Amino acid sequence: MNLEELRKQMDSADAELLKQFERRMDVAAQIAEYKRDNGLPVLDAGRERQKLAELTGMAQEDKKQYVSVLYALLFELSRSAQQRLLNHGTALTAQIAAAIENTPKLFPTYPAVACQGVEGAYSQQACDKLFRTPSILYFHNFQGVFAAIDSGMCQYGVLPVENSTAGSVNEIYDLMMEYRFHIVRSTRLKVDHNLLAKAGVKVENIRRIYSHAQAISQCAGFLKGLKNVEIIPCENTAAAAKMVAESDRTDIAALSSRNCCGLYGLECIAESVQDKGNNYTRFICIAKDLQIYPGADKTSIMMEIPNKPGALYQVLSRFYALDINLTKLESRPIPDRDFEFMFYFDLETPVYSPQLLQLLSELEQAGTRFRYLGSYSEIV
Repeated sequence: MNLEELRKQMDSADAELLKQFERRMDVAAQIAEYKRDNGLPVLDAGRERQKLAELTGMAQEDKKQYVSVLYALLFELSRSAQQRLLNHGTALTAQIAAAIENTPKLFPTYPAVACQGVEGAYSQQACDKLFRTPSILYFHNFQGVFAAIDSGMCQYGVLPVENSTAGSVNEIYDLMMEYRFHIVRSTRLKVDHNLLAKAGVKVENIRRIYSHAQAISQCAGFLKGLKNVEIIPCENTAAAAKMVAESDRTDIAALSSRNCCGLYGLECIAESVQDKGNNYTRFICIAKDLQIYPGADKTSIMMEIPNKPGALYQVLSRFYALDINLTKLESRPIPDRDFEFMFYFDLETPVYSPQLLQLLSELEQAGTRFRYLGSYSEIV
């Protein structure tokens, strides 16, 4: 049998599969109506487990795994279709609709904004990119920024969440579990790390370099080429520059932004020393209350997923079934709970999309710990 004949057989099987799939979805719609009329939930987990075990048991031995994956997806699609037919809105979708209606059409110009670090920090540069004339309050650590938003001391906070070279800022994701907040905007900032020191100091004179741990990681190649130099992490790149400026020593330097030269009276003795030229950090802007500004085309959510085979796949299959693009997936261990994780998802879809609202409704009713972090646009 040649390839063309085999393809004809495959086409015939596909046509039959399509016919039976459409029949199955039609029956799923009838089941949805019955459940609505009788006050039954869409998900019957016991029935699904029983059916999946039965179908897998009927399959040929070498195809059991594929049958299990196929029917898990089919069950997900059926539930999604039933949810769409029965969904008349949830508390969350109503909250989103209210936020869209009540949020001002223009992003604020003169708010009080919390940033970590000191003047000259990359967070401050990101803040200036997001707001025209912000009133910035600086905090020693990231937790201070979250606390300032939580207490109402500041209207907004600006925080780094990931770097194109060094990856995610894990501390931020861990703090997301502790505080209630919403993301209202994001931006990406080109990051150039420079070696700053006092006037007249040469690279060969340096014996100690200060900077934030992420900046040190992003400049690993440059630092490896230096001899007899101690590398010391500190809380912020701008704080490192300030420390060098205020010190009596002339054999120390900081990895920091070039902006800090003028701010702290330092000289740049080595330019753009990061390992990669396309070094970007993504910052989010957070607020306590839900605000959804016009043009919001990104959404962030977090949810606890059971530690069992296929649990994450079942969530991801929802995105696929609704044609929603997933741009980031991050997991962090839940404190005091062994081998259990909180997952963070960034989705690329307009907040006005019916598919997004359906997804959020399904996740809200799924019975797992789930939080909607906000819908927003990104400033480039």
